[in-house]
Amino acid sequence: ELIDAVAEAADISKMSAGRALDAALEAITRALKQGEQVSIVGFGTFAPKSRPARTGRNPKTGEPIDIAAANVPVFKPGKGLKDALN
Repeated sequence: ELIDAVAEAADISKMSAGRALDAALEAITRALKQGEQVSIVGFGTFAPKSRPARTGRNPKTGEPIDIAAANVPVFKPGKGLKDALN
């Protein structure tokens, strides 16, 4: 659906819109893997965040389990996006 919307709004083919969207997502992913943040003015900022290892509980049995440390992406919406929703 996103590809269709981009193709229609930009008046380009769905194939071109798909390639452009894939390239943009790949660039964002590559930057996050390298520990960089990606800002899209008026939309928001994607940034990597390190989540430390911790102990959790199995909800079924109540037994403690170890949860490994992980790097996760976070998104902070920009003012333009916030304003568009309100």
